[in-house]
Amino acid sequence: MALSPAVEEKLNTQINKEIYSAYLYLTFADYYEGRGLKGYANWYMVQVQEELSHAMILRRYLLDNDASPVMLAIDKPDKTFDDDLAPLRAGLEHERYVTSLINDCYAVAYAEKDWRTMKMLDWFIDEQGEEETNATDMVTEMELFGESADGLFSLDQKYAARTFTPTTSMPM
Repeated sequence: MALSPAVEEKLNTQINKEIYSAYLYLTFADYYEGRGLKGYANWYMVQVQEELSHAMILRRYLLDNDASPVMLAIDKPDKTFDDDLAPLRAGLEHERYVTSLINDCYAVAYAEKDWRTMKMLDWFIDEQGEEETNATDMVTEMELFGESADGLFSLDQKYAARTFTPTTSMPM
């Protein structure tokens, strides 16, 4: 089944947004690395890998449906941070934005009666729920425990343990 031009365009835009997310999270990792918080840096480096894998899932979906991936220019992240909580809050805000983008993709697929694309996007909807929960928890934990050196050290150790687990099959 060929994708409609509207669905194809929306998914190509989403690929760009996922790659931008990786680029943005790389700047978060760099901030934490500069602060000596290697656990937080690790958490965001894993996030970079996840965002790139999301882009590749969408790319593969386009290719498998006789559509052409179109690589767009990636905007430069413009965030600067004054404290350790700021990247976490920016991350939560960004995940909420990505959720809205996935919802927009779903709405276009629904309008086009593209049930297969909607089914594929169900995985992304679930994933965004997890992403928002993780981001919310990180903000809450930093607010509760990040003020003390011991608390910040403990949180940093927790995030150092995160590893990337690639998606083993295309969501469908």
